[in-house]
Amino acid sequence: RTTTVKIREILQQKRTVSCEFFPPREEEGIPAVFRAIDRVGAFNPDFVSVTYGAGGSTRAFTERITMQVKQETDLEVMAHLTCVAQTREEVNEVLGRLDEAGVENVIALRGDPPRGQEDFVPTEGGFGHATELIDHIRSNFDFGLAAACYPEGHTESPDLDWDIRFAREKVDRGADFLITQLFYDNRYFFEFMERAQKAGIDVPVIPGVLPILNTAQIRRFTSLCGASIPPELDSKLEVYAEDDNAVRELGVEFASRQVEELWENGVPGIHFYVLNRSYSVSRILANLNLPGHAAPD
Repeated sequence: RTTTVKIREILQQKRTVSCEFFPPREEEGIPAVFRAIDRVGAFNPDFVSVTYGAGGSTRAFTERITMQVKQETDLEVMAHLTCVAQTREEVNEVLGRLDEAGVENVIALRGDPPRGQEDFVPTEGGFGHATELIDHIRSNFDFGLAAACYPEGHTESPDLDWDIRFAREKVDRGADFLITQLFYDNRYFFEFMERAQKAGIDVPVIPGVLPILNTAQIRRFTSLCGASIPPELDSKLEVYAEDDNAVRELGVEFASRQVEELWENGVPGIHFYVLNRSYSVSRILANLNLPGHAAPD
């Protein structure tokens, strides 16, 4: 397949549905990622993305999966890239390889500190902020470029005003669109959008949605990323804490309602954090029957 598309061009034409996957820790896990991509692919996502591994080996898998999706499927793909544990030269080499493979879209992130490390410490000779990475990509390459934003504020932001200024800076430096961190109360997203408009952020902001799979996992995720679980949802998660199937069904039902409300309020797209588990997202998309993303016959 030779057509190349910037996601910003897709967003000008339609409202998008996209899905995010992550690289496995071991090479033998790669086929399972492709099976999940195939199953979700039946709903015609407008693009898929592959997160950036925390360590060297999983990073190689990120590149490999991204390039394989680009070269062997009809799906548009966005590569994740972080500033963690690599120099500017190393980041530049990754960008060069992606460019050569025909990958058109990148999301530029600072990234989380490696496991066991409390705070993010820039690598010597590396980038310290997503804004620096965005600058570098814009100056040296022609990728479509996305960045992250945080409806409830980044865990390191002193307050929400500071947080929105940083989001605005990412856009000023060249981000074509933003994807949000996960959230479970749409009010946070709508309030973020009010702050974004006041701050002059005029690019599409796509809400990120994570269907809940089990109670312990979602409590861990939300505490790590500074998102909150509404009390009513949390008490249901408590009731079914030992029953993963019940929680997964609850997650499908909750996310279907959450996405329905976001869609009715005119969001430019929905980005699903799939966690390589296609069941929930497939069920949600079948429930919602969004234009161009209906269940396969």
